[in-house]
Amino acid sequence: MKEKRKFYINGEWVDPISTHDYQVINPASEEPCAIVSFGSDRDVNRAVAAAKEAFPAWSITPPEERIDLVERLLEAYKERAQEFGEAMSVEMGAPIDFARTKQFDRGIFNMKGLIEAAKCFKFEEDFDPTRPDLRNFYEAHGVCALITPWNWPINQISLKVPAAALAGCTMVLKPSEESPLNAMLFAELIHEVGFPKGVFNLVNGDGQGVGTCLTKHPDIDLVSFTGSTRAGREILRNAADGLKKVSLELGGKGGNIIFSDADKDAVERGVRDVMLNSGQSCNAPTRMIVQREIYDDVVKKAAEVISSIAISDPSKQGDHIGPVVNQKQYDHIQSLIQKGVDEGASLIVGGTGRPNGFKNGYYVKPTLFADAENSMTIAQTEIFGPVLTIIPFDSEDEAIEISNNTVYGLGSYVQTIDGEKANRVARKLRYGMVTMNGVSRVPGQPFGGYKQSGIGREGGRWGLEDFLQLKSVTGWN
Repeated sequence: MKEKRKFYINGEWVDPISTHDYQVINPASEEPCAIVSFGSDRDVNRAVAAAKEAFPAWSITPPEERIDLVERLLEAYKERAQEFGEAMSVEMGAPIDFARTKQFDRGIFNMKGLIEAAKCFKFEEDFDPTRPDLRNFYEAHGVCALITPWNWPINQISLKVPAAALAGCTMVLKPSEESPLNAMLFAELIHEVGFPKGVFNLVNGDGQGVGTCLTKHPDIDLVSFTGSTRAGREILRNAADGLKKVSLELGGKGGNIIFSDADKDAVERGVRDVMLNSGQSCNAPTRMIVQREIYDDVVKKAAEVISSIAISDPSKQGDHIGPVVNQKQYDHIQSLIQKGVDEGASLIVGGTGRPNGFKNGYYVKPTLFADAENSMTIAQTEIFGPVLTIIPFDSEDEAIEISNNTVYGLGSYVQTIDGEKANRVARKLRYGMVTMNGVSRVPGQPFGGYKQSGIGREGGRWGLEDFLQLKSVTGWN
């Protein structure tokens, strides 16, 4: 079992001021895989003080130098797929091949997009080409608290840390206590490529402890958080007294509209997008909204695909899904599956309990509900597990209404070969992102949502702007 008790503060790995050990649990075995230490308020104060001291010099470093350093970070990161993959597989249950590719590759994807955005970004510009005495400056926002989740851990770290650094901010990272090992590997890379002392700091802990201390800290200027909507509300309250800037990427309940003229792969693509990462993705299309004339065929096809999904230990190679992250999440999913049955949805595949052959581990049966109403709990609550709910519709307007009828607004999906219809529907969907016909996102596109899915955007130019503030100068010479 790994022992990772130290924090990274002011360019050094340091011992916590007081001992508070925490066991990181392997969700496949339910046994400890590592020990980390939770920080105290004094540890947070040390880290914030280091970031505050480093800010004046780092914030005025030429953008070219910051870009060069993040490019070196990217190159160093590319060499560590095996280590990052093993860490994420053990700590949060991602199958090893998936962790070494899809999970790890998000770091490359995000850093590339941010680097290219920074190279094109005008940190200084004329307000009016005819008035050289009027000047705009985009400057670093300040000392930032970065709080990241366990489900796509390196994805969120690589969206926040490089963006803050490129903007000229200094930072304290608090990764999820469920998946801290990949974050500590990332801190090793930060040290290896030579970030100045205090620019990046890492303190482990939970939300109630280190998270609360950071979000209330008087010397934190900005909080960037990814996680649950419930926690996002608490962070807004904590940050209110200091009028801190807050960026939030929160929950989702994506609607995937399947029209009768959808391409032949649309249903399988939609199912696999839900089951990916054992259903633990905030932008997963967990409500499949299906035109009634193809409804029965879609339910049958979805059942076939879900029934074919393999479940196995995350340490084993191959294409399969693993467990969910912990007992709390497992119990949450089980209760919602039972709620779907109790409220009258048709359970087609899966159900409560562990899959056959699993006595230990937080494994969940890939589950399909049909004949659901959008008002049901399973259609309105973010389940965050391998559970798909299918809802019928008759008209285009009804499909849009069903998709939009949620408190969330992160990712939505449209499947039709009619381009005019697809565009028309996309304009009416109240989501931060719309994916049509399986077309993949590219580096630098903004990630974020409407309504209770968050505030702000991550990725590319928009992710960079989240860490900048605008200064307007008159009388410039």
